[in-house]
Amino acid sequence: MFQKLLAATSLTLAAAAFTLSMPVHAQEAAAINFGFISTESSQNLRQDWQPVIDDMSKKLGVKVNAFFAPDYAGVIEAMRFNKVQVAWLGNKSALEAVDRANGEIFAQTVNADGSFGYYSMIAVHKDSPAKSLEDVLGNAKNLTFGIGDPNSTSGFLVPSYYVFAQHNMNPKTAFKTIRSSNHEANILAVANKQVDAAVFASDTYDRISARQPEVASQLRVVWKSPLIASDPLVWRKDLSVEMKKKLKDFFLSYGQAGSDAAREKSLLAKLTLGGFQESSNAQLKPIRQLELYKEKIKIEADTAMKEDEKKAKLTDIARKLSEIAKS
Repeated sequence: MFQKLLAATSLTLAAAAFTLSMPVHAQEAAAINFGFISTESSQNLRQDWQPVIDDMSKKLGVKVNAFFAPDYAGVIEAMRFNKVQVAWLGNKSALEAVDRANGEIFAQTVNADGSFGYYSMIAVHKDSPAKSLEDVLGNAKNLTFGIGDPNSTSGFLVPSYYVFAQHNMNPKTAFKTIRSSNHEANILAVANKQVDAAVFASDTYDRISARQPEVASQLRVVWKSPLIASDPLVWRKDLSVEMKKKLKDFFLSYGQAGSDAAREKSLLAKLTLGGFQESSNAQLKPIRQLELYKEKIKIEADTAMKEDEKKAKLTDIARKLSEIAKS
């Protein structure tokens, strides 16, 4: 009896060891986990995305599970440890996924009107005495401000450079109080007068305008950024060639042609999307430049840093910017 049990246990352990030693693409047939950054509540994201996820499952021939994390870092780390194989990200979080989580951009979103890109916005309540960005910054010490997740492009990186770095301000110390949240929560906080001003993405604002027009009507936008590249879709580089082809075919064709195109377009419309187009890591080039410019401004303004150290760091940044420009 003991020998039979030992033999059975050995076979079980051998099978487990074989499964764990299999390459990722050999194990991926069971399911694909699709990660979503927390631009809105997971309830709203799931409600709008689940029908598309269901269509994806049918097209890929495997179960696709939606993965929601409370912050952007959760999705990035999940991809890093292969708990997520595909993700919808912003440009800043995609940069982290590419650099740290074996990620690779393969597509990007297209707006419902066929245009590309979106904006970072700052708004105050419609009853606020602040009429402009200058009014907000000039009275910052008396205001409560809502900022985005540190890995958010429109909620953090873009305003950090175009608003705060350009005005030589540190938002953490400039405002009376600063709080970090997702785009939807920031919009609701301004509408409900829980913060005096907040930053959010234009695409989230558009979705809330369609879903809750009474909320959007409470806001006055006082700043809009330059155009930001459309959100990228990222997969792990070690997915099989076959799965990558299926994923790309699904997204690039979704809502574009076929007997089901009208239904698919209606689902995309709820996401304020018109479809997807092919992309690559090249779309991150401006984001890398923004990160370096932001760091450059910070170093230049640091009066405590020794001049030789400052010169060395600025020289290194100039080198990196030059390399990006040539790439």
